[in-house]
Amino acid sequence: MQNKIELTGKNVLVTGASQGIGACIAEAMASCGANVLINFRKEESKALAVAERLSNQYKVICKAYQADISIPEQVDGMFDFMDKQLGGIDILVNNAGIETINDALDMPLQEWDRIMNVNLRGAFYCAQLAGRRMRAKKQGVILNISSIHDKVARKGLVHYCSSKAGLNMLTKCLALELAEFNIRVMAVSPGAIETEMNSEEIEKFGRERFNNWIPLGKIGKVDDIAWMCSFLASDKAGYMTATEIYVDGGYKESTIQYDPR
Repeated sequence: MQNKIELTGKNVLVTGASQGIGACIAEAMASCGANVLINFRKEESKALAVAERLSNQYKVICKAYQADISIPEQVDGMFDFMDKQLGGIDILVNNAGIETINDALDMPLQEWDRIMNVNLRGAFYCAQLAGRRMRAKKQGVILNISSIHDKVARKGLVHYCSSKAGLNMLTKCLALELAEFNIRVMAVSPGAIETEMNSEEIEKFGRERFNNWIPLGKIGKVDDIAWMCSFLASDKAGYMTATEIYVDGGYKESTIQYDPR
C-alpha cells in the first residue's frame, strides 16, 4: 500500500496563489509531483518568485499568470495559457477570494457585487471552464476554498458569509452534475488560519483570545489547508465528492462569537 500522496504528472491551477493559503497549496501539490499554474491578480513579484522556487525545488513545471477571476476575458486567457504551457488541467483549486467589513445597512451595492463577483461568480466561471476540459478527459478534481462562515454568521460580513454559503451549494450542485464524467467536486472550509493577510486581525483581538475560542486551543497553519487539499485531489480520496471539509480545530462548533468590526 502506497503511503504518500501522489500527484505526479497532474496539472493544477490554484487561483489567488501568490501568497498565504494559495501559495502553500501550490507548494504542497508541487511537492507531490504536480505541475502548477499560479494565478495572481496584483502581487506579480511574489507569484513569480513562488513559481521559480517551486520549479527549481521540486523539478516540476510551475508558471505564474495574472488574471482577475471576476473578469471573464482574463479567465479565458488564463485557461488558454494553461492549455498551451501545461497541456490542460486536471485539478482546479478555487482559492481566490476577498473580504471587506461593513454593516449591511451601510454597504454600497458595488461592495456587495465585488465580493460576489470574485468569491462566487469567479469561482463558478473557473469551474465551468475547467469542467469542460475535464469532461473531455473523463476525469478531474475541483476544490473550492470556502470558509466556516458559510455556516457561522458574523456582523459586518453579510456579503462574505453569503458568498461562501453560495460557494458551498455551488460545490454540491457541480458535484452532482459532474459525477458522471468522473469529476469530483469538494469544498475545504478553513477556520482561523494564520496568514499574512489576517495577522493584523489576530494581533488586534489577541492570540490567546483566539486560541481560547478554538476547541483545539490553537490557530491553524496554512499547511493544514494545503495538505488537506492535496489529499482530496489525489486518488486516495477517490470515493469522495459533494462534501465540505472543515479544517478549523472545531471552531465552527464553538459557541463563542466575536465582532470583527
